Amino acid sequence: MLSPLASDLGVQYLLVAAEQAPSVLNTQPWRLRTVGDDVAELLCDPSRRLRVSDPRGRSMHVSCGAALFNLRLAVRIGGYRPAVSLLPDPDAPELLASIRMTESTPANATERSLYSAIRVRRTNREPFDDRLIPPSVLAGLRIAASREGANLVPLDDEAAGELLEQVAMASDEMSGDRGYLAELAAWTAGRALFDGVPRHVHGPRADRDPAPVRDFGLGHRNPNRRVVRFESRPQLAVLTTRGDRPVDWLHAGQALQRVLLMATCHGISASFLNQPLDLRDMRRRTDPRHARGHAQMIIRMGYGPVVPRAPRRPAGELLLEDSARKERLMPLLRL
Repeated sequence: MLSPLASDLGVQYLLVAAEQAPSVLNTQPWRLRTVGDDVAELLCDPSRRLRVSDPRGRSMHVSCGAALFNLRLAVRIGGYRPAVSLLPDPDAPELLASIRMTESTPANATERSLYSAIRVRRTNREPFDDRLIPPSVLAGLRIAASREGANLVPLDDEAAGELLEQVAMASDEMSGDRGYLAELAAWTAGRALFDGVPRHVHGPRADRDPAPVRDFGLGHRNPNRRVVRFESRPQLAVLTTRGDRPVDWLHAGQALQRVLLMATCHGISASFLNQPLDLRDMRRRTDPRHARGHAQMIIRMGYGPVVPRAPRRPAGELLLEDSARKERLMPLLRL
């Protein structure tokens, strides 16, 4: 069986899988480079890092970790095993992962299901149903996170309410930072074709405060935005890691995507409420290790309606490659 990197079609599958990953404000801060037919390299794109709200690059690394998980799945669907080395070159911090293709058995049923969910998964900012996620499904999501070196901590109603208050307070504090507001507007205003969070995926405003959905500061810019009732008991979970270094952020991103894809397989939607984490990063505050680890993502989960997909960069833009292969690939990537 040919390596996925041995053909232009195989490289196309990898690029299309990577481009579907979730990322902070849909910045899509990753690039892919092939090294012969055996190795693919995932690199970050520093030009897409959020300079104000992500000064450490934490959110950028988490985003790239999610893309890395999709790449791993695409390699498995091709019948190969991805041997991944994280941050393989200390002198090249933009090189986040090296993925060596090794021959293996065909993908199993779980891997095929997760891969199929890549195209279906959406960040859903609409109201969710009031029905609760079954404990058995939550247990499966926790196992999914643990397989990637992270911990998913579902919150009870009291803890969720307290966290929503923290989210609201963080949003209020950040709203006084002009640089943050300008950065947020740059990625959420208008009708971007290939990246950012355009209006058609913003979702409505919540009818109460604290809101279980991120407003992006749009209340003032779009006063006619619809106001609707959200679920009465928001189901929140926090994704944590043991450490708080770039390698931990990459593990968090892979865990996040495994959890989101498994949730998608169960018909569960998700959105994010990371304002307290963004504020921590903006203020360059250290995050003392808690009993359950360092918080990397705050996730709202539930049963939501079908929503449109946020825009994606053309897959050809993600490829750092020799001009000949890129020229051959472009017609395929426009399909």
